Amino acid sequence: MTGGPDELVLAEHRGSVLVLTFNRPAKLNAWTDELEDRYFTLLDAAEDDPDVRAVVVTGAGRGFCAGADLQRLQAAGEVSEADRARRRPRDMPLTLRKPLIGAVGGVAAGLGMVEALYCDIRFGSPAARFTTAFAQRGLIAEYGISWLLPRLVGRSRATDLLLSSRMVDAEEALRIGLLDHLVPTGNVVDAAVAYAADLATRCSPASMATIKSQLRDDANGTYADSMTRAEGLMLQAFRGADFVEGVASHLDKRPPSFPSLPVRSSDVPV
Repeated sequence: MTGGPDELVLAEHRGSVLVLTFNRPAKLNAWTDELEDRYFTLLDAAEDDPDVRAVVVTGAGRGFCAGADLQRLQAAGEVSEADRARRRPRDMPLTLRKPLIGAVGGVAAGLGMVEALYCDIRFGSPAARFTTAFAQRGLIAEYGISWLLPRLVGRSRATDLLLSSRMVDAEEALRIGLLDHLVPTGNVVDAAVAYAADLATRCSPASMATIKSQLRDDANGTYADSMTRAEGLMLQAFRGADFVEGVASHLDKRPPSFPSLPVRSSDVPV
């Protein structure tokens, strides 16, 4: 059992990597409004924390997140539109400028699968499993998964997973693109943290933030639009201090020393 709201998602700093752990293991980390608020608050704080350069999210115990808490979901039909209003949009994790790495060590179902897909990159253990679950609960493809899933696995596979709600094991998840890295032995969180720490040490935070925005903005545009935007961004990069440091550190055969991202209220463009 967890205690107060602050224990619903645990936060641990491992160097420049922040590890966030959904912490309702007895419920396979089933999602609640309180857990969401805690998670999003921690992500919000990580955005402007210069000591955090990447975030790893995982789940305690045997699950990543089993989706919405079904006991609370039973009353969803009685909730008004005003009651559904939330302080932040459900897809808020997609707006994080810093790398968000998922470490899936168990089931990711329904909303839990969506939260895993919101991550930029996903690591999984052999125990990782995915199911959309929505059709088996009389629901629809929620929270943007009908946009995200086809872009990861293709339209026909996405249709299969959404209509059938069948369970996908770790090996199939890796093969079709739900997982990017399968960790056959060892700790999946440690593997994800090692990857995130490498990004934090070797890569420019400003470059990674810009690349994430390019991937997001170019998703529905044309190739020509992407090229045009990239030309302008390239000129900005050439004039930036990170480019100077990136080239100098490579030539000097030393680790780079890139500055942290500016806070979102700053006038510095990122």
